[in-house]
Amino acid sequence: MHGLKAIFRKELADHFSSYRFIILFSLITMVSLIIAYMVGVNIRQGLEGVAKPKFIFLMLFTAQGVVFSLVQFVAFFGPLIGLVLGFDAINRERNEGTLAKLVSQPIYRDSVINGKFLAGVVTISVMMVSIVLLITGMGLIIVGVIPGMEELWRIFLYLIVSIVYVSFWLGISILFSILFRSIATSALASIALWIFFSFVVSIGANVIANAVVPDVKESDIEARVQHIKVQRAISLISPMVLYSDGTATVIDPTRKTTSIVLVGPMEKISQERFSGPLPLSQSILVVVPYIISLIAITAICFAVSYAVFMRQEIRSV
Repeated sequence: MHGLKAIFRKELADHFSSYRFIILFSLITMVSLIIAYMVGVNIRQGLEGVAKPKFIFLMLFTAQGVVFSLVQFVAFFGPLIGLVLGFDAINRERNEGTLAKLVSQPIYRDSVINGKFLAGVVTISVMMVSIVLLITGMGLIIVGVIPGMEELWRIFLYLIVSIVYVSFWLGISILFSILFRSIATSALASIALWIFFSFVVSIGANVIANAVVPDVKESDIEARVQHIKVQRAISLISPMVLYSDGTATVIDPTRKTTSIVLVGPMEKISQERFSGPLPLSQSILVVVPYIISLIAITAICFAVSYAVFMRQEIRSV
């Protein structure tokens, strides 16, 4: 791993000094704070004259703002962080001729790919930690509720899973930057895959479920359950679904399952909603298959990128 530290420091400096990182970080932070502020104001208004239930602080992450909650926002737009950081990680250096000069130095080839991926993961970690800390501080000011130890552990676990999820998309973008010489092609391929997992999978899951279990009637409970099972089984091929279902269950102790639960506006902060919450250990047991799946696909994606890069011929142009 000779030269890993030098590559890591160089890539980290490039990320933090680039305009695209500053713009992307500023945009995501601004939207996240707006969502948290709106949710916090709604919670504060709803708690006026009401006894504050346990785990109310976690609603900053799970309750919806105008359109979506913070968990949903990260699930949908978080991949863009990883894609932007890695879509030109290799092919830009190859096109500029610096990759051949780099590997001609006393630096092992695997240090190049490892250093770039590690620098991207650290950059993602800094972004996610900063956003979560800002939202936590805003929640303390607006809601006026101090989170308990279990809430802090849930937020920490949510943060770790979020970093793994965005790192998966970083690995995808680095893989495309290795496979395609053109920067534009690797960027389009990354965005196309993001669109596929964001929209096409959910639409396809519904179409296939309708084909497998056609003409489902409202009164036929068994057919409706089978329809939902088929639809969810297909939609779980999307990392976005794995992440959103897993983190929503971890961050919300009132959820007993990863299935979507609709809650009315008058029930959001009622004492009944917060009765009998799952302990953290039980919530982890519910979502551990989702977390393991996210870690596995992230490791597989980077392993494929590593293998392809190590086998490629590098020539000066």
